[in-house]
Amino acid sequence: MVSYFKDFLLNIFIIFSPLVFYPYLNKYKAQGRDTLYRVSLYILFAFALLLTMSFPVNLHGLIYDFRSIPLVLGSLYGGPIVTVFLFLTVVVYRFILDNPQQLAYMISVLPAAALVIMMQKRFQERKLYQKILLSIILCTCIKLIIFGIYLAYIHEFARMFNQPLATIETYLLQAVIIAVCVYLVEFLHTYSQMQEEMIKSEKTKIVSEMAAAVAHEIRNPLTTVRGFIQLFGADDLDKQKKEFYQKICLEELDRAQLIITDYLSLAKPDPEIIETIAINEEIQYLSNVLMTYANYNNIQISGILSEDPSLKIVGDRYKFRQALINIGKNAIEALPEGGLLEIMANGTGEEVFIVIRDNGIGMTPEQINRLGTPYYSTKEKGTGLGTMVSFGIIKKMSGRIGITSERGVGTEYTLSFPRVNG
Repeated sequence: MVSYFKDFLLNIFIIFSPLVFYPYLNKYKAQGRDTLYRVSLYILFAFALLLTMSFPVNLHGLIYDFRSIPLVLGSLYGGPIVTVFLFLTVVVYRFILDNPQQLAYMISVLPAAALVIMMQKRFQERKLYQKILLSIILCTCIKLIIFGIYLAYIHEFARMFNQPLATIETYLLQAVIIAVCVYLVEFLHTYSQMQEEMIKSEKTKIVSEMAAAVAHEIRNPLTTVRGFIQLFGADDLDKQKKEFYQKICLEELDRAQLIITDYLSLAKPDPEIIETIAINEEIQYLSNVLMTYANYNNIQISGILSEDPSLKIVGDRYKFRQALINIGKNAIEALPEGGLLEIMANGTGEEVFIVIRDNGIGMTPEQINRLGTPYYSTKEKGTGLGTMVSFGIIKKMSGRIGITSERGVGTEYTLSFPRVNG
């Protein structure tokens, strides 16, 4: 009894072993690499076929192997060519094992192979329960056809009815095993399709995120340019202010162009332009850029420069400005009824600090924790992508972000960067 179960479990393991690799085979099929799929499928099921023939089960004195299961599975899922090679493998290996009546066995195999090939197309069109029933019927028919023709050829057809209970038991075991195998193959196939759909969906989501991020980032400089263009219409505008407004407009348009270039080159990023950045100059620039947007919302901007003019950091100037403008614009939008936006700089011997503070609506601790994640925004129509990009730029410059906020009081961003000399 112990030996029977040992041999039976060994055969079960052999038969199910190709299913471990089936998800990888499905990828070949999904990629249109049909030849590689069929070759791999043949190798796996031929290996299982040879092992089942090498380790038969002794069931109540009846020597029996489960070769018909990998034979049917490989044939149904591999197609006619795989079927031919699997049946040839059975015949050749039987010859290597020096089994008797090789010619009789070859003749008995031919109608079984033809039956499997005939049923392949119908099998693919069936539902799961129909596939399971069809595979059980094919397994049983193959055994009956091969044994029947083989025994009739050697004039021992009466052996078909020896030990009928043991024979029925083996057929039932075979039916259960192949039913489970077909179910698992179909489950793996469905799971693989679901994975492919998820990957496609994720790619679509990434594209939509990228599109939303580009739109969000470009809207900032365009809003600034629009505001300054409107100021050009003032009758009392002197030449010096016109030149100043024109300079800012051109810089913002250049920034918009750089933003587009950055997103287009994500697949093959260009090297960043690393330079020394004077913090006081950037605070002044940020205050000027946000000025028109703040004026529309009845907001006062206070740019407080550091008493130490040598405060400097290193990084990409344009991306650094992009990050600060995003944070400043968000702060302005947090002041729906007007208020004060303070931008200040200070530093120590090793660090430079930039503080952006507003007296707006504020945020809860939960909102602060979720800032910088895609598609999370405290604004009704926001995407959260601008904040995510800004935080990414700051962290890439070895910066740290500290946020303190209280509902109804306001929010304070503290950005710290390593200080450089020179």
